[in-house]
Amino acid sequence: MRRTGWLAVLLTTMLVGSVTACSSGSGSDQDTKRVVVFAAASLRQVFSQIGERFKADNPGADITFNFAGSSELATQLTQGATADVFASADTAQSDKVAAAGLLRNGVVNFAANRLVIVTAPGNPKSIGSFADLARPGLGVVVCQRPVPCGSATHRIEDATGTQLRPVSEEPSVTDALNKVTSGQADAALVYVTDAIGAGNKVATVEFPEAAGAVNVYPIGVLKSAPQAALAQKFVAVVTGDAGQRILEQAGFARP
Repeated sequence: MRRTGWLAVLLTTMLVGSVTACSSGSGSDQDTKRVVVFAAASLRQVFSQIGERFKADNPGADITFNFAGSSELATQLTQGATADVFASADTAQSDKVAAAGLLRNGVVNFAANRLVIVTAPGNPKSIGSFADLARPGLGVVVCQRPVPCGSATHRIEDATGTQLRPVSEEPSVTDALNKVTSGQADAALVYVTDAIGAGNKVATVEFPEAAGAVNVYPIGVLKSAPQAALAQKFVAVVTGDAGQRILEQAGFARP
């Protein structure tokens, strides 16, 4: 009986220890506060850097990004997706989210961007202007109209009277860029920041008409944000000196 009693005590001790260890592990996961940011595809590189700065400034916090075309993200949010922060590549999509009553305290404009033409390295088709994109036989890719880079393209078409006949309309600026870097298109209209990020994979052609279709980027905390306080801290990093330096280094202009 003594031996049986001793074994019972030992087993009970082991069981309690096991439960305690499991509880400790669960508590560790719960202590990690994760901010979910829905952000325009053109922000992928800079927000990844800003996210590291945010985590350094907020020990115990983590961040998850959902990068896509701004119109797609706005649709996801208005259809019930949960997130803490929305950063759009134009005001039209943030206005859509605001009209649905999903923003906590409005938005702050934190950057601006303009379109450029990208081609294969060396510009083998000798594209020198926006009007050149309408040449017959040229494989041109643009963004879909609801996407901010697509809306900007259409504004330039309307202002110049130049009608493009794209071989493809892509759901995000990243997809448009990839059509050129993969050799599937001769040219694409993307943001200057995407062209800079692509480096020597593309040649860049700037055109003056782009100045008439500059996109301003707003950011805001969502009303149903599970981590509203941390979300506001992320916005503060983006709009503060550190975030603005990262944005400017990537080619973004101030709004």
